Amino acid sequence: MNIAGNSAVVTGGASGLGLATAERLVREGAFVVIADLPGSAGVQHAERLGPNVQFVAADVTDSEQMTGVFDAAVARAPLRAVVHCAGRGGALRILDKEGNPGSLEHFEGLIRLNLVGSFNVLRLAAARMARNDVVDGERGVFILTASVAAYEGQIGQIPYASAKAGIVGMTLVAARDLAARLIRVCTIAPGIFDTPILARLPEDVRRSLGAQVPHPARLGRPEEFALLASQIIENPMLNGETIRLDGAIRMAPR
Repeated sequence: MNIAGNSAVVTGGASGLGLATAERLVREGAFVVIADLPGSAGVQHAERLGPNVQFVAADVTDSEQMTGVFDAAVARAPLRAVVHCAGRGGALRILDKEGNPGSLEHFEGLIRLNLVGSFNVLRLAAARMARNDVVDGERGVFILTASVAAYEGQIGQIPYASAKAGIVGMTLVAARDLAARLIRVCTIAPGIFDTPILARLPEDVRRSLGAQVPHPARLGRPEEFALLASQIIENPMLNGETIRLDGAIRMAPR
């Protein structure tokens, strides 16, 4: 799919992987709507990136707010691509140090944001894409973000790993479900990437994390995630697939 002249939505687009993706898509000629939480740097980035970028504050678990995001996108051009990067981690042990059970509320909150939020964005975007005219045999493409934690979740990652495994599980099902509508669905499962969260760590810790990657032995760059997202959008045979973007790392238990 050629994204030039069409609309794309990037959730979590005010920082990290989402911001790099928004920057790449606007360079490729898309009208980009950045969706992120109020108080993020979305307004500043939209202003910096120019008139073809708009920021709409939204929580991905809120159907009304996300409907506003897609309204903004289709007001500019047909919605052809969504890259869903919004989400977050959070540590939780099954039992704490005293043997008390972990917080069910914390678990449910992370599942709601990472997994339920992904389905919410997917279903609302698919409804818009299904109305598009068919161009080169397709109507749109949706890209989810999982994590290598879906496969090798570390101790303390149980809600995050569970949610990301759920995203991997929904990918092929969604692609098969939406095939009749000529909408593709893929997922990127990044490894250890140089995001704003890791930027807060001391440099020696960052180097140590990067050294765990077999090749290239460094942290992933957000631009590399954005490149893969762009390639998925462009390649019509990429569908129903979760692609690990991790330099061949396999995470240790802790």
